[in-house]
Amino acid sequence: MTTRKRRSFTKEFKEQIVQLHQAGKPRSELIKEYELTPSAFDKWVRQYQGSGSFKEKDNRTSVEEELLQLKKENKQLTMENDIFKASRADHRTKVNVIKANRYKYSVSAMCDVLQIARSSFYYESKRQNESEQEELTELIVSIFMKSRKIYGQRKIKAELKRAGWTVSRRRIKRIMAEQGLVSKYTVAQFKPSKSSCNESETGNTLDRKFDQDDELSVVVSDLTYVRVNKAWHYICVLVDLYNREIIGFSAGPHKTAELVQTAFASVPYNLNRIEIFHTDRGTEFKNHLIDQALDTFGITRSLSDKGTPYDNAVAEATFKTIKIEFVRGAVFSSQQELDLELFDYVNWFNNIRIHGSLDYLSPAEYKSTGP
Repeated sequence: MTTRKRRSFTKEFKEQIVQLHQAGKPRSELIKEYELTPSAFDKWVRQYQGSGSFKEKDNRTSVEEELLQLKKENKQLTMENDIFKASRADHRTKVNVIKANRYKYSVSAMCDVLQIARSSFYYESKRQNESEQEELTELIVSIFMKSRKIYGQRKIKAELKRAGWTVSRRRIKRIMAEQGLVSKYTVAQFKPSKSSCNESETGNTLDRKFDQDDELSVVVSDLTYVRVNKAWHYICVLVDLYNREIIGFSAGPHKTAELVQTAFASVPYNLNRIEIFHTDRGTEFKNHLIDQALDTFGITRSLSDKGTPYDNAVAEATFKTIKIEFVRGAVFSSQQELDLELFDYVNWFNNIRIHGSLDYLSPAEYKSTGP
């Protein structure tokens, strides 16, 4: 459907159209030949026969003029009533009142009521904007650094909102670019090779039900690698699907069931509360040690379908996060250093780091407030 372009007509053209009509040319022909709307044609004739002018102000009746004047006076009184309480305030407060109402009333009218020069308002407003920009920039840099150079625009926006700032992602992006702040998530990912597959007949009990309403109803797990001196070591974490909290973790030089067992040993909760334990089919999860622990505490086993990583998507996503935020570029001098740094990271991950899937709350905050 084509949109008809709005046309404009000169005073001379309108006069010629009206005069042609007065000379005897039919109204219907004039409208058709010059592609006019009937309402516009009739209005021109009425204006020409009345005041002789095509200007709106020259064709208003006394009642219309009086009504227009009353509207102006009412708007003026409304404005004065809105901002009069600030008339005895200090200069800075007056400027803030004008800034807050500039989309409702004219700046000049408000300056008159508050007895402040327009030049003073514009100067002070500009200075306040510059000061606000500096404060916002410092806050964004602080949030980014405290996030260990991890947060992007969305999470920084959520943290700013907590601090009482409403800032667009576009503005945050611009400030981050100006300050050279680049999230670790912008770096390309390295994909390690997969280990051998566990051929157990255990099925996928979880069935991708990643949103859980109760604590410890489902715990998922996975492993990843990290550089310690000149050798590869491994990290295992246990994640509660309820609030994405890392409830258990371990690190060591070997990718074995013992590493998983150590992670279970670090869980600060009664293991009987865990209902389902879900992992991929890595052989480190299929072992007598693991089976014995699960049987002892009445935990149901669940395995991803063969060759289907999406069945363990939350664990995969958590490890993507750990790889970017904790592992990437890090080389630890010893196992002891790795253990200390991992403990610090897990504490930060659970208690401070906000998660998009938790409505920008930390796992600890989400648990305390509920879904």
